[in-house]
Amino acid sequence: MKIHHLNCGTMLLPTAHLVCHVLLIETAGGLVLVDSGFGLDDIADPRRRFGPARHVVRPVLKAEETAVHQVEQLGFGRDDVRHIIVTHFDADHIGGLSDFPQAQVHVTAAEALGSMISPTRREKIRYRSAQWAHGPKIVEHSPDGETWRGFAAAKELDAIAPGIVLVPLPGHTRGHACVAVDTGTRWLLHAGDAFYHHGTIDGRTSVPAALRAMETLVAWDLKRVRDNHARLAELHRHADPDLAIFSAHDPTLFEKVRAEA
Repeated sequence: MKIHHLNCGTMLLPTAHLVCHVLLIETAGGLVLVDSGFGLDDIADPRRRFGPARHVVRPVLKAEETAVHQVEQLGFGRDDVRHIIVTHFDADHIGGLSDFPQAQVHVTAAEALGSMISPTRREKIRYRSAQWAHGPKIVEHSPDGETWRGFAAAKELDAIAPGIVLVPLPGHTRGHACVAVDTGTRWLLHAGDAFYHHGTIDGRTSVPAALRAMETLVAWDLKRVRDNHARLAELHRHADPDLAIFSAHDPTLFEKVRAEA
């Protein structure tokens, strides 16, 4: 599989510059996205699509950063994207779904429940239903499967392509998941928002206070978030040469893995 690392959204917090790290995977059955960043509809109507949170994270909404634009720049069409695997349903991860209306959207059953089907009052505030008003083709995945690198019940999405694994890791949201991809030479672990900053897992670099505060504020289950930090930090300490761990928003890790691709 050939994998492209795309930044599909820049956000400018007061003390932190964030990216929206999206994977574009070329498979025998078509293109696969992991997350989708911001989309063209977000640019057209940020108030409805992103809500009040836009005043906090200050998204820089550029058409050239959208996944659909970058897919087309690589010589593909939007209909070549057959599957989109989302780590969770926060707006900065699913804004691009409406640019690929023919794609199947893969998500954990818990995330679909908490966002689209039966959200709590708190989740109703968090999620933006405008993001799925176009009626995406949702495919829900239950938490069953084999263990993966110490994570229980990881599920290989072999109906999409061999070597793509959905790893449920709730905490940031009710049904948050990571996505592991086998490149043939090493595994990439897209950890979504399981952590924001590389200092969380390397234990050496200071995490900006704004990111620590935001992570705490939006956590569905803060204890699980901290447990997830510990598990990912342990994986990082092992320094396995066949594993690269990165989050959705860390620009340092984005540049590192893109340079190594």
